[in-house]
Amino acid sequence: MADATQTPQRELELRMSTFLYRLGKFSVRNRRLVLIGWLLAFVAIAVGSVAAGGETSDEFTIPGTESQQAFDLLDERFPSQSGTSGQIVFATEDGSQLIDSQDAVADTLAEAAELDGVIFVSDPFTSGAVSQDGTIGYATVRYDLETPEVGIEGVEHLIETGAIGESQGLQVEFGGEVVSGNPEQHPPTSEIIGLGVAVVVLLFAFGSVLAMGLPLVTALLGLGIGLTGITLMSAFMDLSSTAPTLATMIGLAVGIDYALFIVTRHRQGLTEGLSVEEAAARANATAGSAVVFAGGTVVIAISGLAVVGIPFLTVMGFATAAVVMIAVLVAVSLLPALLGFCGTKIDRWKAPFTKTRTSEVDHATFGARWARKVTARPGLWLTGALAFMLLLAAPMLDMRLGMPDAGTRPEDTTEHQAYDLLAEGFGPGFNGPLTVVVDAAGSDDPQAVVATYSDAIAATDGVVAVTPPSFNEAGDTAVLSAIPSTGPADAATEDLVDGLRSDVFPEIAESTDTSIALTGSTAAMIDVSQKMSDALPTFMLVVLGLTFLLLLVAFRSLLVPLKASLAILLSIVSSFGVVVAVFQWGWMQELIGLDTTVPIISFMPIMLFAILFGLSMDYEVFIMSRIREEYSKTGDPKESVIAGLTSSARVITAAALIMISVFGAFVLGDDPIIKMFGVGLAVAVFLDATIVRMIIVPAAMTLLDKAAWWLPGWLDRIVPNVDIEGERLMHQLEADAAADETGDDDEPTEDREPALV
Repeated sequence: MADATQTPQRELELRMSTFLYRLGKFSVRNRRLVLIGWLLAFVAIAVGSVAAGGETSDEFTIPGTESQQAFDLLDERFPSQSGTSGQIVFATEDGSQLIDSQDAVADTLAEAAELDGVIFVSDPFTSGAVSQDGTIGYATVRYDLETPEVGIEGVEHLIETGAIGESQGLQVEFGGEVVSGNPEQHPPTSEIIGLGVAVVVLLFAFGSVLAMGLPLVTALLGLGIGLTGITLMSAFMDLSSTAPTLATMIGLAVGIDYALFIVTRHRQGLTEGLSVEEAAARANATAGSAVVFAGGTVVIAISGLAVVGIPFLTVMGFATAAVVMIAVLVAVSLLPALLGFCGTKIDRWKAPFTKTRTSEVDHATFGARWARKVTARPGLWLTGALAFMLLLAAPMLDMRLGMPDAGTRPEDTTEHQAYDLLAEGFGPGFNGPLTVVVDAAGSDDPQAVVATYSDAIAATDGVVAVTPPSFNEAGDTAVLSAIPSTGPADAATEDLVDGLRSDVFPEIAESTDTSIALTGSTAAMIDVSQKMSDALPTFMLVVLGLTFLLLLVAFRSLLVPLKASLAILLSIVSSFGVVVAVFQWGWMQELIGLDTTVPIISFMPIMLFAILFGLSMDYEVFIMSRIREEYSKTGDPKESVIAGLTSSARVITAAALIMISVFGAFVLGDDPIIKMFGVGLAVAVFLDATIVRMIIVPAAMTLLDKAAWWLPGWLDRIVPNVDIEGERLMHQLEADAAADETGDDDEPTEDREPALV
């Protein structure tokens, strides 16, 4: 029987695992109440989100940048330049002159002028917006609403006006901020494909239809709660249209994986003769502890994006973190309840052509043979794996951050067609004009100052045209546009912006006591990319440091967390290299449905870094805890590596296949941002589950030998022992069971909580 007097440190050791053990028992015993509670939570959040009527948008602010300062100045002094705008692009399909179809153009523009929120529609024939060959023209449609306020429905109404011109033989396409900021919605085919592959993997992993269904049910319910919660959030804050898709991608993958770990451990407990309640409780205390730790790491890392200081990225991180947190809560509370409903029949409804497996340790498996092969020559395997990963990472050195434009959209979209027509008729830079805002409030002659700026801009290499300035009513603020010779995503355009800001503007501003700023979508995207580049090294150091500390506490070792941090970093930078090769260099881009190369999305590296560190923690915790458990029993470093890899290889492989299939399915979508995240996440998980976990980890741990578990005495005394795999709790439960067998306690083991609570 357990000693009634325990030290505070021992209590700390058992606190998490004991809580999860008790939660697992409570959920099984009160399974109907737990299930009803989660269903009611889902209904309540769903009803709230519908009532709030929230919508996502791609409007965002970037505090502290020149482009945002210019936006703020326009809102203050030039309200007529606020709001959003779109473009209607006309082209003759037979090469005739557009002027010959002037009536069709006029009818289309008249229809557009009647739309809700439209305050101005330009005429291409009077504004000079017709190409030199006379075959292409465009009209600007200005709204007194912001892009999110126009919404998808407003864009659809705008596009419907094109039927008038098309009926008279014109090609009519639509672009501009209002169209790109309200992208067309597509059916969730990626989620369906990812789920389909997950079903197959789970069937082969469990060999049972019922066991397979549990991770899917919990993952879908958790995802449903998370996505309806995001919709509710969007009613109170600006939320990018990418956020729900990214949250779906991450939430679905981790939801299935977390449940997979717990169900696997539960079924193992049943084969060892435990009751359903006890098996679920112990699975929750062991695998559930790893789930809480890994999920908490994801939440902390993604929430840390707030330090970057860009609101849209912060909100996107919080949204994804919330979905992951819900997945964790569902896994450790609802899943044990469902295991209680299944009872001892969890392996019923055997799947054809599969074998029901319940034991994780089989020394005749491929995993065992592989582990012995790697540990036999660890130096050679480690060198080869590191060389391969560094080779994949090499393209990262050429990474160029930016944002996609309409030219990277699928070729059959109206945005892409409008982009191509404007580039053909007016040059590639016309799709990314630079908005120049002059604050001449401190000048005695604003007109002359603005003229000086305009002449200097026009004389700059890389600028093909400067529009006449427009002044506000007070006459102290002017807006003009500079048309670059290169497209908005070209590196030359970024160089032009940097040159204007650093070389052209400062001298004039100082001599005239005025200020000038570049803004617009192109300049704003350049500012975002620069801010991300500046923040990435600091953010990486913070996450690496956090990971090191967490693993130090989890495994009570200095070299294990150092090895883990470097290995995870290696898998991430290798995935970055693959992303650069595919998206920026164009290697095999046809295989993922890309029509052209695109720059690496500015927020992708920092977002992916945060997500992958958390996801990789799943596998790190799972395999290292097994290795540590074996080492504590045998004291043999090499054999503990072999046993740990043998017992975890199968479940890690299944979990990785599910994640890869979910992430990879999103590559089939149209949005290049989602494609990039899908490729990056899928490649990183693949490398982490294969090269890192199956080669680098066992080889490195073998070479480190007993030194891997070394911890200085002074550090050992101050680092808390969280018992992440519930090892001490299991020992306590075994001691209680032994006491029952000897008659020292009349209370049955199943009905007694652990002594150390």
